[in-house]
Amino acid sequence: MTKLLLSLHVLASILAVGPVTVAASMFPRYARPPAPGGTGAGDHDLRTAAFLHKICRVYAMVGIAVPVLGFATGAQMGVLGDAWLLVSIVLTAVAAALLMAMVLPGQRELLGEEGEGPVAERRAAVGRLAMTTGIFNLLWATVVVLMIVRPGSTTGA
Repeated sequence: MTKLLLSLHVLASILAVGPVTVAASMFPRYARPPAPGGTGAGDHDLRTAAFLHKICRVYAMVGIAVPVLGFATGAQMGVLGDAWLLVSIVLTAVAAALLMAMVLPGQRELLGEEGEGPVAERRAAVGRLAMTTGIFNLLWATVVVLMIVRPGSTTGA
């Protein structure tokens, strides 16, 4: 049962969290307004940005399966009290909170404000969103490393 739960947890992580991290990372590129006096729009494409936002929203909901399966796997393995798992749980909660409180609302705001406000302010908002998304991705990368390395675990390699 442990191997099945672990396999489902890893698959859910790849299939749910992976698309969110990629789509969220790509979003700022397409939401960034063209530079003032620029000769072209470059990558500015709000239809693509809206599609990437939809991917983030949908896969964020699917991603709920990751911690659910993770708790089940941890309980089955008897490691729920291990430090590496507790740190991973906290980092996962922080990443989820960042996604729900800053990344998705930031994307929604940029999509809803097309043409509103000075271009410099919109470009700054895109930059802040890109930074927040980078932190979100770094949190997930840290969780992945903790899941593989499992420092101090008696079940680690």
